[in-house]
Amino acid sequence: MVAVVTLLAHGCPVQAIVAAFELDERTVARWQRESGAQCKRVHEHLIEAGRVALLQVQADELRIKGVGAVYWLASALEVKSRLWLGGSISEHRDRELIRTLLIRVRACGPIEHILLVTDGLASYASQALHVFRKPLRNGKVGRPRVVLPATVMIARVKKRYQRRRVVEVIRRVVVGCEAEVISRVIGTQRSIRALINTAYIERLNATFRARLVPLVRRTRAGGRKQATLEAGVWLVGGCYNFVWAHCTLGEGRAPAMAAEMTDHRWSTEELLRYPVPPAELPKWRGRKPRWLLEAERAA
Repeated sequence: MVAVVTLLAHGCPVQAIVAAFELDERTVARWQRESGAQCKRVHEHLIEAGRVALLQVQADELRIKGVGAVYWLASALEVKSRLWLGGSISEHRDRELIRTLLIRVRACGPIEHILLVTDGLASYASQALHVFRKPLRNGKVGRPRVVLPATVMIARVKKRYQRRRVVEVIRRVVVGCEAEVISRVIGTQRSIRALINTAYIERLNATFRARLVPLVRRTRAGGRKQATLEAGVWLVGGCYNFVWAHCTLGEGRAPAMAAEMTDHRWSTEELLRYPVPPAELPKWRGRKPRWLLEAERAA
């Protein structure tokens, strides 16, 4: 199973795996779903635990041509560690897609000093101003006001095309001071010539297109179901964070190592066998039923 999942994570088509290993196509699809679900659980347990330093986060979307439908994949990347912060898939490129992505970004770490760099989609700025708010506690009785921290910065990069060529790049600071934004960009990208850009998330999108067959622009293996695309995305994203070495990080380091999530580069088998603890039961309001009391005593 590990060899098959490794091939799936590197972009090998399912039909090629079926022909090479003489497996049933449904078995390979089931292994892909289970491995994608495991990578999603590992991501939510380790990366969305709130310990990632969110200095500069870049976000972008991918258009996926499926069978009889079009899907959109929104992803986010922390620039300094090259850590993939998660993604969201939907049939519509709307504010709900962006809101789901930004909720995942907020769960990854503190957002008090975040710099969010996006493309020209206006939903990023509007949803970030809503999702990144925090309660302002002043000691008074009642529900506190939710306000946007003063240190949150948002920048936008908009490209103007003419005959399928980029003829102009418009960079604009939506929230924050322009000097502080430029200073953060230079510090996280380690270059004094760095400008506001979305180059890092665009390179990650190219990695996803290369490693996941349904994401290729012109493919005969388009995804039929959204669940299949989600499983493949989480599998590739999990391997990218924990298994694959990133050439810009040096010494064979994975993005999870640069983000101090782990002290070594994982193998595919280690990623698939990582024990994720079960989710905690939500707090029960009111009188607890007998079955819940018995379950708590047994635990």
